Order: sequence, then C-alpha cells, then structure tokens
Amino acid sequence: MESFSKKLGIGILLLCILIFAIEAGRVWLGGGSGDMTKAILNAFMFAVAVAVAAIPEALSSIVTIVLSVGTNKMAKRHAIIRKLPAVETLGSTSVICTDKTGTLTQNKMTVVDYYLPDGTQEVFPDTPDTWSEGERRLIHIAVLCNDSNINEEGLELGDPTEVALIAFSNKNNKNYNEIRERYLREAEIPFDSERKLMSTMHTFDGQKAMLTKGGPDVVFARCSQVFLDGKEQPLTEELKASLMQANEDFSNQALRVLAYAYKRLDGSQSDVDLDDEHDLVLVGLTAMIDPPREAVYSAIEESKKAGIRTVMITGDHKTTAQAIGRDIGLMEPDDIALTGQELDALSEQELDEKLEHISVYARVSPENKIRIVKAWQKKGKVTSMTGDGVNDAPALKQADIGVAMGSGTDVAKDASAMVLTDDNFVSIVSAVEVGRTVFDNIKKAIAYLFAGNLGAIIAILFALVFDWINPFTALQLLFINLVNDSLPAIALGMEKAEPDVMERKPRDIKEGIFAGGTMQAVVTRGLLIGVAVIISQYIGLQHSPEISVAMAFTTLILARTLQTFAARSNKLTAFEAGFFSNKYVIYAVLVCFVLYGVTVLPGAREVFSIPESFGLTEWGIAAGLALVAVILMELGKLVSRIGKHKV
Repeated sequence: MESFSKKLGIGILLLCILIFAIEAGRVWLGGGSGDMTKAILNAFMFAVAVAVAAIPEALSSIVTIVLSVGTNKMAKRHAIIRKLPAVETLGSTSVICTDKTGTLTQNKMTVVDYYLPDGTQEVFPDTPDTWSEGERRLIHIAVLCNDSNINEEGLELGDPTEVALIAFSNKNNKNYNEIRERYLREAEIPFDSERKLMSTMHTFDGQKAMLTKGGPDVVFARCSQVFLDGKEQPLTEELKASLMQANEDFSNQALRVLAYAYKRLDGSQSDVDLDDEHDLVLVGLTAMIDPPREAVYSAIEESKKAGIRTVMITGDHKTTAQAIGRDIGLMEPDDIALTGQELDALSEQELDEKLEHISVYARVSPENKIRIVKAWQKKGKVTSMTGDGVNDAPALKQADIGVAMGSGTDVAKDASAMVLTDDNFVSIVSAVEVGRTVFDNIKKAIAYLFAGNLGAIIAILFALVFDWINPFTALQLLFINLVNDSLPAIALGMEKAEPDVMERKPRDIKEGIFAGGTMQAVVTRGLLIGVAVIISQYIGLQHSPEISVAMAFTTLILARTLQTFAARSNKLTAFEAGFFSNKYVIYAVLVCFVLYGVTVLPGAREVFSIPESFGLTEWGIAAGLALVAVILMELGKLVSRIGKHKV
C-alpha cells in the first residue's frame, strides 16, 4: 500500500496538471469577453475534482479497520497478533517451521516401556517390593532428577516429560513424594538445550551420588560403566550396541527415549559442576509416547493443498522424529531428516541444494533454527518459526512470522509477531487461512473504492473532452469518498473466506495489490459505472446543466453503493456467494441509501447542487442506469467463467 500510494499520488498529480493545462489552454486560446480569472479558477476546480475523485481518502483507515477485524477473528482461533502487518504476511506464508512437542503432539507424555542393560523391558512391576535393584535405581533417578510436581488437586506442574516420569512412579505404586522426602536434593545442574542433560546430587545410605538424565546419545557418550546384575561393570561395545539398538527400536515406534545414569561422589563434595558429568554409570532407558493431535493430520494435508511446506524441528532423537513425521504425513517418500550436527557439517551450498527435501530436524540448537530460517528466506520463501524458550527469541525475530507459544517465556513472546494461546499447530494453519482471507478482503475493499473512483474519473474526462459541465462538485465527490464509501468498504472486510482460499499457492510477497484479477475487476466495474454516469448526464443535459449534475451524482452514488454486491467476489456472483451471508453488506447498503436520501432533503439540496426540479422521473432514470451497470458486472463474471471453461 505504501509503494502503491506513492505511485498513485504522482500519477494523479500529473493527470491534474494535464487537465488544468488543457482547460486553461482552452480559456486562454478561446479569448471571449468573459471573466478570465473566473474561467481559470473553474479550470483549477475541475482539476481538483479529478484529484478528489481519484484519491480514496478513507483508504488508510479502512485498511487498518479490516486488519483489526482480522486480528479479532484470529484471536477467536487462539492466535493473538502482536504486530498488525503480520495479518497480511500470514497470507503469504509458504514455510512453517514448527516444534513437535505440544504443537504437533498433545504434550501429554506417558511412559509405555523401559529397558535395562540385562534386557528387561515392557511390563514394569507394580509392586515396589519386587523391583530389581536396576529398576529401583531407574525410578529413583527419574523422580529425583526431576523438577515437576503433581499438587493435591491433581494439577500437573512442570515439563510434561518430567510429569510423565513421576506419574510412572505413582502408577507403579511408589509415591514420588516418598522418594523425594527420603533423598533430598543437595545440588543441581539444570537442564539446557545445549547439553541435553540434567543432574542433581543426593545422599544414599551415606554415599553421595550425582543422578543424571538426558538424551540417550548424549548419556551413552558420557558413560564408562553400566549397572548390570546388581553391580557396576565396564560398558563394553557389545552392551553399548544392545542399548543403542533398544533406543533405535523405541525411536522407530515414535517413542521419546530418555537415558538414566549416576556417578558416585566424594563424601566431602558439596556441589556438582559440568566436569562431573563424565564417567557415569548407565542404569537404563524409558520410552514414552506423546500422541499427535488428532486435528494435525488434516491440518498438514490442508497446508499441502495450500502450497505451504511444513518442517518439523525437535529435540527428539532423529529416528523418533522421522517416525512421527511419517505418521502425520509431513514427510514425503524422498524427504530426509537431519540432526543438528549433520546440519552443522553442511556448507551453505550443500544446505541450499538439500533444503527442499529436509522435512525433519532433530537435536537442533537455537543457532540451527536461525540458519534454517535464513536458508528458506534466501530462496524467497516467507517463513514462519515457532518457539517457546529464551533461546528461541533470535530465530523468532529472524522469521517473517515469529510464533510464540502461549505457555512459553515472555522473552519468546516479545520477539514474536503472533502468540498461540493453545500451543497448537492447527491454529497456525487456521491463522494462515484468516490471513489470506483478510488480504483478499482488503483487495476487495480497494477494488470497490478504485472502481467507483475510476467511474467518476471517466465521467469527468468525458465531460472535459466534449466540453460538458463538470458532472460533479468537489463536495459531492468528498461526500461519496469519505462518507458514503467507507461503510461498504468496511463491510467487504467482513466477507467470509472464498471457497478456494486454502487451495491456492502462497501469494508472492512482491505481488502488487492489483494482481490476481483485481485490476481487471476495477477496470470493468469502473467502465460500467463511468458509462452509466455519462448516459445519465447526457439525459440530464437535455433539461439543464443543473439537472445533469444532479443525475450524474445520483447515478454515481447509487452505482457505487450497489457495486458493493459485485465487489464481494471477483469470481462468484452475489447470489452464488450467498446474498445474505454477509449481513454487514446489507446494512452498509441500506445506510448508504439513507445517506443519499439526506442529500435530497430540503436545505441539503442546495449544498449538494440538487435543484428543486430534480424529481422522481430523474431519480428513476439514474437509479435504473446504476442498477443496469451492477447487473452487467455480475453477468460479466458468468461470461468470464463460461469462456474459461470452454478454453
């Protein structure tokens, strides 16, 4: 709009100068005994009338109102827009980079399996007295190296993965609080996305120990021993291979896997640091499931039809991520998955070549997220990125549409353009649909305004060429532009989505406001309105110049008002779109008729240059011409569709 407005302003200025020059030239060369100053002033007013007719004075406020209406619709669909231009950008989104946990999935983790180095797995004993020492240590690490809680009302507090671990202990008849009260936490190293580990220090029967949980690949690399057959033994390549195979088997079932280990500490040690997280004793694995949201399957399919590429970014194991990606239909047969380390190993050229085939990124760092966004933007794609943590803020800022989770940090929200109150991927797709609809509606409002303005310009230029009286006064045109046209344009901003809105490819961000058939609609409707006004003025001139101005004004204001129905869609007629489906259009048209009625009331007639001799006959002719123009607009859509169908 900013770019177009500059071009429009320059174009109208040049047109006004040209018209003034022609009119002034006529006065100057025509000679005559009349008042030269008054004639030049009339020429100037003629040029001003063109400017008033061409410039939609209420456009900026109408666009802002339509965007605001769009943000309200998105809020009802759980998407809070923090930056108004994001509504428009959403309609151009071609790539959505989304987190997995809680966004694509339900974020309701449940432990469904476990694995110990001796091969024990599947059904965990539900009687603590029968637990093996390995099972007991597994539960202890899962519960103690854990920051979550379940309060007295049953409300789960904390990370869903950690909540699943304490729920697992409770399920097997060992209340997690009993374990925590017996083995108090003395020190800790919090979890972070770089290490992918968390460690805490406790005392067991006089022996201090550090308990560690984290991603299997990270924990395996830091272990030198394994707890097997009730004692600590060297972690042989054979044992390590069996544990890695168990991890792979779980991952292939789309299960999230965590590994558990510990390390004996010196009795005098009062704290733990990163240097302690080595030479660990591996205890075992747990596998949990976080089922995909039911609506995600259809949302992924809908985004594909809309030409939107969905890319999953997760901290999970690569195999787990791939399994989920295939399950929800995100990965095509020839798509691949990369880990953060594999991504780091790629050069910029290699990433550019592979980018469109990478659907899943696993074990990524915040820096990886920024690189992924930049790579897509380099290809000219409008990219959306989700995030919830402090470390995600740079990637959210880099993305064209940064999407923060409602449950995320304030830092992430401040860096984003949109916040999802339900942390749901489906809400992103829904927001894109609203964004596309809002952009369509802005174009409809703009087309409505410019078609009416073009009709007025055509009538003015025709009068200029044939030396007729100016068909409108500046006041009449200002009344139409500022008062009469505003309500219909805003009502068009309330239109429901076109039937094919999510079947089109994303709009090119460089595409002009009049692309996609909008210019054709403006020219067609503008010509019809202009011709109707010219005919009306011609009929009026047979009576008097004053009647011709009144008839031209009446035809223009009624044609522009009735044009609201034709402006609802460039493809569908008002009846096909549902004549009463947008009640705001009906209300706007009725109000506009009332506003026009005000101009013909006694006292107002003189202000709007409508003489007393302008009666029902003249009004009927003007109204009939306006109605015919709108009917021809609608018939033009049907003819155009038939022509395309034949081709």
